[in-house]
Amino acid sequence: MGVRLGELLASPWDALPGVVEFGSPLIVPVPLHPSRRRERGFNQSDLLASGLVRALRKRNGGTAPIVAKACLRRTRATPPQTGLSVAARRENLRGAFEVLNPQDVRGRAIVLVDDVMTTGATLSACARALKRAGAAQVMGLTLARATPQFPDLAPSDRDNTVDGLDRDSA
Repeated sequence: MGVRLGELLASPWDALPGVVEFGSPLIVPVPLHPSRRRERGFNQSDLLASGLVRALRKRNGGTAPIVAKACLRRTRATPPQTGLSVAARRENLRGAFEVLNPQDVRGRAIVLVDDVMTTGATLSACARALKRAGAAQVMGLTLARATPQFPDLAPSDRDNTVDGLDRDSA
């Protein structure tokens, strides 16, 4: 089912800014910690990325960007984000991701693939690691977008970042 759902991600693909400008982007699924991967038996982001590539290959006559499943690594097991405030989500993921081979991302456009975006904390933490490793541009592509109603999402919290979701340019 994950691969089929991932095929839906091909629809917004052409609307991603810079996809053509930076050449073929690298598709990077948001990684799970190995313990969570063993517990679940799969990584939903890997399945979605596979479905996206399958759909792009069909549409583009066999060519599609590369999925780099081993590009990004979760450095520690983090508690689930469910039920955490925006600030707690950011803190929960601070320093939780690292790029294994910076030369693979340096100067490239990266498309992060995840299942659901609520506050953007996970995508932001991944993007931060990729940008620090030299990625030219990092974009997020998710299957679903939750619309949170967090009481701590006051204007003062949003003023510290580019878009209020901790997705800064660094």
